[in-house]
Amino acid sequence: MDKRQFLASAAVLGAAATPAFGRKTGRNESCAASPVLLTITGAIKRSNRGALDPAFDQLLAKQQVKFPRAYALDFQSIASLPAVTIKPTTEYDARQHTLSGPLLGDVLEYVGAPGAGETQILLRAIDGYAVMTTLDKIRAYRFIVATHMDGKPMPLGGVGPLWAVYDADHIPELATRPLKDRFELCPWGLYHMQVTEA
Repeated sequence: MDKRQFLASAAVLGAAATPAFGRKTGRNESCAASPVLLTITGAIKRSNRGALDPAFDQLLAKQQVKFPRAYALDFQSIASLPAVTIKPTTEYDARQHTLSGPLLGDVLEYVGAPGAGETQILLRAIDGYAVMTTLDKIRAYRFIVATHMDGKPMPLGGVGPLWAVYDADHIPELATRPLKDRFELCPWGLYHMQVTEA
């Protein structure tokens, strides 16, 4: 989206590594063994890391994210969930691309998010773009957490490594909009989700 701009290079580099360095607080499960790509906070039942550490969770702290505990997922954790494939026409090149990854609803269920449809989900990208939606909309639009585009993992510095996205071509209320207006709820470079019970 042309309204989005990247933060300084240091902040982008921080996104790849910083969430893995939590302060030593109570952990319910073992934290991911490889670099964390997605941190989920808020009203979730499962956690595998403690509170925000302002010294090492630099990007989260810079974007004013605060939490007492969280669930940190690496690529393997996300890829271990059943994958779904969609083929939306993207706004960036007006071409159809094959995107695959688990349903966003399944990721939220995995971490023990509430199942009520009005549960609010804040999706945050590494460049600071953030958008609020609901679990009802995530289910209705069949959002996925895309990990691959056209059969290849998506790189940091592109639209990856994670992209919360749906197939707007098959959603009647979106398919009639101009291409540039179909993906406002779809942050690429997704790295954080905040779950709030309604």
